Amino acid sequence: MSGVAEVLLRAGYKVVFRVVFARMDPERAHHLAFGVIRVLPRLPVLAGLAERYGRPGAADGVTTMGIHFPSRFGMAAGFDKDAKGVIGLGLLGFGHVEVGTLTARPQPGNERPRLFRLVADRALVNRMGFNNGGAARAARRLERARRFPGRPVIGVNIGKSRVVPVAEAVDDYLESTRMLAPFADYLAVNVSSPNTPGLRGLQEIDQLRPLLSAVHGAARGVPTLVKIAPDLTDEQIDAIAALAVELGLAGVIATNTTVERTGLRAAEDVVAALGVGGLSGAPLAERSLAVLRRVRAAVPDDFCVIAVGGVTTEADVEARIEAGATLVQGYTAFLYEGPTWVMRINRLRRRRHRRAARRAAAAAHA
Repeated sequence: MSGVAEVLLRAGYKVVFRVVFARMDPERAHHLAFGVIRVLPRLPVLAGLAERYGRPGAADGVTTMGIHFPSRFGMAAGFDKDAKGVIGLGLLGFGHVEVGTLTARPQPGNERPRLFRLVADRALVNRMGFNNGGAARAARRLERARRFPGRPVIGVNIGKSRVVPVAEAVDDYLESTRMLAPFADYLAVNVSSPNTPGLRGLQEIDQLRPLLSAVHGAARGVPTLVKIAPDLTDEQIDAIAALAVELGLAGVIATNTTVERTGLRAAEDVVAALGVGGLSGAPLAERSLAVLRRVRAAVPDDFCVIAVGGVTTEADVEARIEAGATLVQGYTAFLYEGPTWVMRINRLRRRRHRRAARRAAAAAHA
């Protein structure tokens, strides 16, 4: 895509966002935009253009967990909750798509409204509550998606069903694992969302050990990762990282959303009026980067660490890689930047790799 076309599309999206989406309930706006992504594979001309201009550069690919990722940048869990837009997101340029969070039992999630924008902060507050149609339905969609030529790598994020007591969480996660692992390139165990009662308590080592051990065994060779909260202490982060290595997990995802509300530009009364929920977006960048560095320092070099939280620009992606991330994910910025966001990141990363190659060639001939 030419620079001029990209600028025009980006400017057009910002106008649409300001005039239409910003005045609309955020969840409804998400469903409208997501509807376009879902049908993208059925529109050959648009799909071809998206695939052509969104394709990541070959130099940005990486192999980790025994899987080749066409690029280091992917879509985080939370955007495609029911595995309905995997192919469309891949066509836009995401190297991998982590679907979910999925639960063994279908559930409507928390009462609306449950998704809120903090535009001045380029952030979201959500208390969605794992709204999804259940693992069985998603498994059928994933089976179809896996047959699509050139599909992105598919991660599947699983969580606890709300109606299941914490004491029975292991069996609940195992039910999801058995249904979904056959259709996942990797599994992510979500014990860090703030929106399901009791869930974050599963990050305590005495509860986390049997859960991760059971899921890892039931996954039957599918790489398994654990997704952690940014609100953990350094000691808790170190303990979970050590546990993941001890159990033979494939990696750690750092981080989920935060319950903190410090340092926001939005007025305190506005933030307070939104109520509880997880904060994502630009304000999370500093803490998620610190957690990433902490995890990387605690695990072997070949251990997969996925960085997510506050990633907006190509420079943010590179900063995460320099800090030790194997892969990087984004989500919130997509809602603010529009459909050309991932294309722009991929284009700038292609340019970065070309410059690096020229420097290397010049040094070799010096």
